[in-house]
Amino acid sequence: MFILVLGGGVSGLSCGIRLAEAGHSVELWAREVSPHTTSDVAAAVWYPYRAGPQERVNAWAKRTYGVLQALGQEHPEAGILRVSGVEAFSAPVEDPWWRDSVPDFRRARPEELPPGFVDGYAFSAPVIEMPRYLPFLMARFQALGGRVVQREVRSLEEAWARAPVVVNCTGLGARALVGDESLYPIRGEVLRVEPPPVDRFIFADEADRIAYVIPRSRDCILGGTAEEGNASLEPDPREVDGILARTAGLLPPGTRVHVVEHKVGLRPGRPVVRVEAERVGGRTVVHDYGHGGAGVTLSWGCAEEVVALVEAHGR
Repeated sequence: MFILVLGGGVSGLSCGIRLAEAGHSVELWAREVSPHTTSDVAAAVWYPYRAGPQERVNAWAKRTYGVLQALGQEHPEAGILRVSGVEAFSAPVEDPWWRDSVPDFRRARPEELPPGFVDGYAFSAPVIEMPRYLPFLMARFQALGGRVVQREVRSLEEAWARAPVVVNCTGLGARALVGDESLYPIRGEVLRVEPPPVDRFIFADEADRIAYVIPRSRDCILGGTAEEGNASLEPDPREVDGILARTAGLLPPGTRVHVVEHKVGLRPGRPVVRVEAERVGGRTVVHDYGHGGAGVTLSWGCAEEVVALVEAHGR
């Protein structure tokens, strides 16, 4: 079957790969490709953030965890690291709803928590270096026979003129493409710093702010922000001091970091992730968008469901 995938981020590429592996002929249209996609900005540690519904997200996240772990072992060039860390809270908490997706989940010991935090959990998770991972996905897709065309699509009619089966991985672009007004931007700002100040990730959850430290092989991501409804891609210089201040307490005393990049991305917020098939006049579109802050975390689980939906509804 000939299938057209819309979107050149992690969702589009993952769907393209799985569809090609299933024997389909796949063409991918993207307005932007790496390093200019929203996925390129992602801190990209496995974590089901700002995505629902919980039952479906848990299944997608668990499957993606396993795929990322295997890719990291089999393909060092993919830029996938297995990193241990903690999520810390300033008040007692119950186990998270996603705990069964993580093989080594446990409660954090007091000495593992940053100063001022009283509860939390410890686990290992894939950390994905997007400047390496996205080119890896692109090369894998093309090696499977996938074709990439850099162009913007403004309607499903335009896409269906090329193929009767379309996979919609356009993220926030789906608001205009299919009229989905439930989509909204969740603006996130992060800092890339050198050298990595710690060898574990740290998430800190408090009522009025978020902070995280995500070490990578040569640098580290400090974050972050989650500003709903703001679609500006212009970095706010004021956020640099804010992020550094929020993460300072998560690092060893006296730690100094050098900020080498200030990045902004727009997470595609939606009440629930949309993975479903739609038939219109004998033609098919399978949607895969609205992943919130969990696009990488859900990518392979969603892509495999997309393949099943294409094969069930696309003939």
